[in-house]
Amino acid sequence: MADGERKARPSPRFHGRVEGAGRACMEPGCVEPGEFRAPPLEGASDGGPPNFRWYCLDHVRAFNARYNYFNGMTADEIHHAQRPLAGWERETRAFATAGGDRAPRWSDFSDPLDAIAARFRREVAPERSDGKPLSGQDRESLRVLGLAADADRTGLRKRYSDLVRRYHPDRNGGDRSHEAILQKVIAAYQQLRQAPAFM
Repeated sequence: MADGERKARPSPRFHGRVEGAGRACMEPGCVEPGEFRAPPLEGASDGGPPNFRWYCLDHVRAFNARYNYFNGMTADEIHHAQRPLAGWERETRAFATAGGDRAPRWSDFSDPLDAIAARFRREVAPERSDGKPLSGQDRESLRVLGLAADADRTGLRKRYSDLVRRYHPDRNGGDRSHEAILQKVIAAYQQLRQAPAFM
């Protein structure tokens, strides 16, 4: 194949050529095959796939040169479509979270960058003045017990005793409505009492 012939027929990878479909160019009077897709005909779709225009290379180039996305829109509609955040208000399909933390809703933010930052923002982890490390589970257990990061073993035992007295059914006239909270308190205490920060 000569170099001139190679340049005359652009690669389908870069130019969207669809060969061998048997379509004729939609430009009146053109006998070339319609191998290049252009935007659909307005109002020609019946709810199924869009009815695209099909042109030869020369006529698709001419179509693209004169195509105007804003044709037929009012000044207000054009202004609305050109806003920097146009399209960001639409909520997209949710992805499966499968146990992961859920991403923020885009519609809750006026700036997309704020939404992205909220997704990856992490709270500054509280540290202990004695330098002993706290794991993520340690911090969660401290949160359940309502204790500060600097709590010591004595404070841990005292807080645990207070919460058990508050939520135990024997102290509440047999009321078992706080059992779930009580189980969390017990689990948090058992985890923390064996944690290196409280040894």
